[in-house]
Amino acid sequence: MIRKRVLAEGLVQGVFYRDSCRRVACRHAVRGWVRNLPDGRVEAVFEGDPEGVAQLVSWARTGPTGARVDNLEVHEEPAEGFDAFTIR
Repeated sequence: MIRKRVLAEGLVQGVFYRDSCRRVACRHAVRGWVRNLPDGRVEAVFEGDPEGVAQLVSWARTGPTGARVDNLEVHEEPAEGFDAFTIR
């Protein structure tokens, strides 16, 4: 199991980024969470097998229709072992 924390910057709030992220994570059996930050960015943590996490990181670079991701920071972190994917 691996873990990646991402910070998406751009037009990522108010465009269903978090809910779309949750749905994509469930499709790929990825666990973790996603939340809006006060500065307009979206932060997410993805945990799971390397292929599933890679799919989520790739999706996060563009987000859902209507989003515009100008920058995506990706950080590797130790896995914690989440049971589900949640919106915070």
